[in-house]
Amino acid sequence: MPPRWVRRIVLAPVALVLISAALVTMPVWLLLAGALGPLGSGRLRALRVSWMVAVYLFLELVALVVLFALWVASGFGWRLRGPRFQRAHYVLTGLFLRILYDQARWALGVKVAVVGTDPDVAAPGQPELVFCRHAGPGDSFLLVHALVNWFDREPRIVLKATLQWDPVIDVLLNRLPNHFVTVAEGAESMIAELATGLDHNDVLVLFPEGGNFTPNRRERAIQRLHDLGLHAMAERAERMRHVLAPRPGGTLAALDAAPEAGVIWVAHTGLDKLLTVADVWRHLPLDLTITMRWWSVEPSEVPTGQQERVDWLYEWWAKIDAWIDRHGPHEPA
Repeated sequence: MPPRWVRRIVLAPVALVLISAALVTMPVWLLLAGALGPLGSGRLRALRVSWMVAVYLFLELVALVVLFALWVASGFGWRLRGPRFQRAHYVLTGLFLRILYDQARWALGVKVAVVGTDPDVAAPGQPELVFCRHAGPGDSFLLVHALVNWFDREPRIVLKATLQWDPVIDVLLNRLPNHFVTVAEGAESMIAELATGLDHNDVLVLFPEGGNFTPNRRERAIQRLHDLGLHAMAERAERMRHVLAPRPGGTLAALDAAPEAGVIWVAHTGLDKLLTVADVWRHLPLDLTITMRWWSVEPSEVPTGQQERVDWLYEWWAKIDAWIDRHGPHEPA
């Protein structure tokens, strides 16, 4: 990644100009996509995708302008880390994701159903560690949208450094307590730093699998455990068909750094078959329901020993795998 000053002084202004230019021509592309729709499958795939692109670019443009205004209002960055401006950035995050979610429901036919009891995260009062499976396009956006807009929480996230090529993600999330990491960096110390000092409405978000589920990644994760001599863990991972073998390092670091926090486990299904861009295109409009399940664990119920916590993580991951097997989409026989 280019250094931050390059991204701020060069890339962000260039992105602003390119986004503006794209939005000026977008009505033409929308009209063309709509006119060609009846000649294709009749499902208006090009029009749906073009609309979502237009919405995203418009949100990017507005967010960049608002972020610049917040930077000026904070004394050219002097008070950006203060509680007032931190809250303003979370409000902006929630608005961005709420509009994106509403438009995805309308244009793509995406719906969300939450089953089970309300998690403790719905009643702010103590910090929470949220551990979620990772599968399908946009599940991380959906999770953060739920935390910010449904439960009025302020999430802290560890993200891939490549996401900083998106100027809004780069500027907005770097102003909040998040960490961007590369493959070469060890994320455990960063996770521990983020988990330290959580307050009553903070949540730390982790995806213990370390990447989006695909069948090939599942096989590689199992083979990695065998290569490390962890054959018992590999055998447990082989029995889980819908999730990757979780990597305990980040989970243990978060639990050690935030012993006062509760734990929320999150499972979801509905996006499982959308592994590639071609899969998404073929299924448009998606007309799918993403089913989510949240489980709450009080701090007093969290095991204390390291090996006990590793076993506990695998037990929960097996429970999530079994839940997905019962609620997930199944191929016709």
